Amino acid sequence: MSNTSRTAAGAAPGAHPEDGKPWWRFPHVWLVIGGPAVVVVAGFVTAYIALRAPDPVIDPDYYRHGVEINKRLSEAEKSQAPALTGRNHALTPAGDHPTDR
Repeated sequence: MSNTSRTAAGAAPGAHPEDGKPWWRFPHVWLVIGGPAVVVVAGFVTAYIALRAPDPVIDPDYYRHGVEINKRLSEAEKSQAPALTGRNHALTPAGDHPTDR
């Protein structure tokens, strides 16, 4: 047998040295399979989180409740107006106080 008829790996001339390897031995195959596999796993994790802790239900009449809260807050500001006025005049000199005569 001559040395020219065989390559260093012992295969026939023109044959690729990795022709006999199974498909899972090629690293590029795992790059192609790995991307979609990671996305599928992330989808299952997201579904688990969403089903385990659902968002709370919003009150269907939320707008009316918000308006009522704003009314109560503005009424509280009006009820404190005399205290704010008195507090502001407490630090002014006695000659500058407004008189109620």
